[in-house]
Amino acid sequence: MKDLTKYLAVGLGGFLGANARYIVGGWVQQRLGPGFPYGTLLVNVSGCFILGLFATLAVRTTWGEQWRLLVAIGFVGAYTTFSTFSYETLQLIAEGSRWRAAAANVAGSVAAGFGAVYLGVAAARALLRLRL
Repeated sequence: MKDLTKYLAVGLGGFLGANARYIVGGWVQQRLGPGFPYGTLLVNVSGCFILGLFATLAVRTTWGEQWRLLVAIGFVGAYTTFSTFSYETLQLIAEGSRWRAAAANVAGSVAAGFGAVYLGVAAARALLRLRL
């Protein structure tokens, strides 16, 4: 029964994360158009921030394993998408040899993702200093 609770936590987080990804990605594409994978970029970068924030808070608080399963594995795991990022980057190249756009997507995603994780960790540390 204990294992079932773990699966439910991951499943619930995954359900929420996948739906959040669908909503955010669609919202961005409606506003900026389909010419560049801005939706995937925003989802992956914001997911990096969420993971940096959550993981730092979880390590320094008494949050149990269920929260890690729900947020880090379930939600962030379903919300972010390396495979879509890779496919969309390949599509930029395939659709008219847009090498610069593809390179910008790769470099921008990695740099922005790293920066977002850093900011998430910094935000968590600031919250912990405030003892919220």
